[in-house]
Amino acid sequence: MSKPTYSDPIVLEEPIKRGDTKITEITLRKPAAGELRGLKLTDLLHGDVNATIRLVPRISQPTLTEQDVAAMDIADLVLCADAVAVFLQKKGAAESPAA
Repeated sequence: MSKPTYSDPIVLEEPIKRGDTKITEITLRKPAAGELRGLKLTDLLHGDVNATIRLVPRISQPTLTEQDVAAMDIADLVLCADAVAVFLQKKGAAESPAA
């Protein structure tokens, strides 16, 4: 079994508040195929807001709720969508020069 792949830490523009606790940084884990159930890969690749809001709670550390993600600052949600899109690319695709 291989080790999970994680995104670089995402420092939140607007911390998520849970009682007296503030979440200021999250990481996302590369999703397994089963965690993508009910989602369209093309929606995730295109940064679809609803798809991102549904997926991030499944792969975030610390674990967030859909309500947490839906209330995120838009800049933070965009960073999450970007991290998800990178996970869905073939290894090395990001480094390959355009033809």
